[in-house]
Amino acid sequence: MDPLKQKFADKSQALRTEVKSLLKAHGGQKVDEVTLAQVFGGMRGVKSMIWETSQLDPIDGIRFRGYSIPELRDKLPKVPGGKEPLPEGLFWLMLVGEVPTDDQVKWLTDQWTNRSNVPNHVFKALDAMPKDTHPMTQFNLAISAMQTESVFSRRYAEGLNKGQYWDATYEDAMNLIARLPRVAAYIYRRTYHDGKHIAPDISLDWGGNFAHMLGIEGEDFKSFMRLYLTIHADHEGGNASAHATHLVGSTLSDAYHAFSGGMHALAGPLHGLANQEVIKWIFKMLDTLGTRRPSKAQIIDYVNSTLAAGQVIPGYGHAVLREPDPRFIAQKRFAEEYTSDSEIINVVWQCFEVIPPILKGLGKVKNPWPNVDAHSGAILVNYGLTEYSYYTVLFGVSRALGVLSALCWSRALGLPLERPKSVTTAWVLNHLKSEGLT
Repeated sequence: MDPLKQKFADKSQALRTEVKSLLKAHGGQKVDEVTLAQVFGGMRGVKSMIWETSQLDPIDGIRFRGYSIPELRDKLPKVPGGKEPLPEGLFWLMLVGEVPTDDQVKWLTDQWTNRSNVPNHVFKALDAMPKDTHPMTQFNLAISAMQTESVFSRRYAEGLNKGQYWDATYEDAMNLIARLPRVAAYIYRRTYHDGKHIAPDISLDWGGNFAHMLGIEGEDFKSFMRLYLTIHADHEGGNASAHATHLVGSTLSDAYHAFSGGMHALAGPLHGLANQEVIKWIFKMLDTLGTRRPSKAQIIDYVNSTLAAGQVIPGYGHAVLREPDPRFIAQKRFAEEYTSDSEIINVVWQCFEVIPPILKGLGKVKNPWPNVDAHSGAILVNYGLTEYSYYTVLFGVSRALGVLSALCWSRALGLPLERPKSVTTAWVLNHLKSEGLT
């Protein structure tokens, strides 16, 4: 058994035993109240699932196994001379709760390199699609096409013991994560660069090789991709892509089907597709104003006109966070060091100064601060990756790290089929009447 799998086996079986004892002793303990507003409001804030890999605090932001993003940038292994964490290190941390050594991360990079061969029929399936098909549609097609390689599906059909569900899921997760950059880069090159594909460079790490296959060279961009793939990896279990992956996985669908479900959720404008909506809005503002260097007064007028038209300001607000998104701040600090002379990035920084006070002044916005999507597109544009309809695919490659490590934990802990109880509005009215409230 490989060293990461062995660590996961030891830790997950110990926790599964502890959870069984906990439920036996305290399973009837009430941990939350559900209000009618939550019933009708998308179950917002209802504590109803286990997600081991990360937790989101409204003030402090996301923590991966207890570590903040600044701590990850400090503690996780990096390439020699590099400043940004390797995503491989974050996957190790999320899976087993330990900050890995340089040697352990090198082992994982080698594992993913060895597992990265994509079956030829996946590329044939992509090539059968029109080139103007949205990249997220192509991405989901490729994920589904790779399902033919599922270890879990094969072993389950052979009569896999329940106690080994996690083992087969681990193999699927490792294989799928290893192949995603190759598939995602293929989609980018066939869609926007006439199918002029770039062969992998197996001497590079997972994120660095992805940057190379996209065709954007330079150590700065490789460094940004490592940061991007790290900070987008997980955002606890209640967000749509994580929850969708968890829900589909709870049916014992394999990792390919489960991850595809999560990526369909990520493609929605209220979730991952928001990253393309932000840069579209900025480009439209600059075109309307007729300048690449707008004044703050011009931006304020445009923001107010957007709000007056009944539209939202994309990239601002978050369902949970009540402070600026630490992922936004991490990207801002990167840009301050490497790309501070960029016109488009300076527009993002101007928006950061003027938009929150405007939203605060409305008196009904819970979070006026920028989220992760408010900055990423501008940095990508600065490096020449201007095709914003592709941005959500980048998000999806990163999100695989979190949702697939969490899927391994779901299988190891034996979490059941997710099946919340729904009610009708007639039931609600009758309940209120029985309580003497109507």
